[in-house]
Amino acid sequence: MNAYLITAICLLFIVGLAHSTIGEIRIFSRMRSQGRFVPTEGGANISEHQLRILWASWHISTVLAWGICIILWRLSFSSSDVATREFIFNTILLSTFISSLLVLVGTNGKHPGWLGLLGVSILIWIR
Repeated sequence: MNAYLITAICLLFIVGLAHSTIGEIRIFSRMRSQGRFVPTEGGANISEHQLRILWASWHISTVLAWGICIILWRLSFSSSDVATREFIFNTILLSTFISSLLVLVGTNGKHPGWLGLLGVSILIWIR
C-alpha cells in the first residue's frame, strides 16, 4: 500500500465533503424554498435555471473527487491486472452517471451537461 496515495485519498475525500457541506450551509441553504431539495431562489441576479446548474455543478465536483478517491485507493495496491482496469472503468462510469443525474435533477433536464456526462457513462459501459 502506498502511503502517499492513501494520504491523498483522505485529503481529497475531506476536501469533497467540506466543499459540498460548506456550500450547502453558506450558499444554497438560503436559496431554497421551504422543503425543496434543489435551490431555486436566486434573487435578482441568478435565474432559477442558472441556480439549478450551479447547484448541480457544485456537487458534481464532489462526486468526481470521490470517484478519484476510489481509483487512487485501488491503485495504491500497485495492481494493473484486468480486474483493476475493470474497477477503474466502473468507478469512472458510476461517477459520471451520478453527476449526470445531478445535472438532470438540478436543472429539470434543461441543461445539456447531463447528456454529455451520461454519454461518457454509456461509452465506458459499452466499450
